[in-house]
Amino acid sequence: MRLVTYSWLAVVLAVACAAISWLGPAGWLAAVVVLASLAAHVAGNALGTRMREATDRDLARSGGLRVWADPVPSAKPTHLERSGSLGLLVPVSAGIGALCGAAIGTAALLAFTASSWTGALLGGVSSAVIGGLFGFLMASFVEILRTSLREAIAAERAAAGRPRR
Repeated sequence: MRLVTYSWLAVVLAVACAAISWLGPAGWLAAVVVLASLAAHVAGNALGTRMREATDRDLARSGGLRVWADPVPSAKPTHLERSGSLGLLVPVSAGIGALCGAAIGTAALLAFTASSWTGALLGGVSSAVIGGLFGFLMASFVEILRTSLREAIAAERAAAGRPRR
């Protein structure tokens, strides 16, 4: 490496040490998390590169894979395989979850803690975000479950109507 690279490394290390000493244990924890993330990124990149280089790109020509003479017809994609809107239920549920989260969070902060009105409102906003995310999660789960059950029932009815061989 060049001298400039070592200089920048020394500057970054000095700034990191200053930040760690200023933040205390939280700084050490943050430094450990950042270093672990960097190490995991480098290790994953090295593993991915090694795996990509070790793969045989042309399996059909080497005899490892049978080439079909005629292509197998593909099935029509189901509703869950296609990309589309989840419907009106999701944003409505997210909004209701946000309103409930804000009301419950603000009321809990005012009733059970000695927080000011501004602190309770700020806590209510963060509770609204969590409530909105929870509402979105639950509505998405219900919508996908409803769609998959509808498609499964339709597939069973279609299979029952076909004669068996």
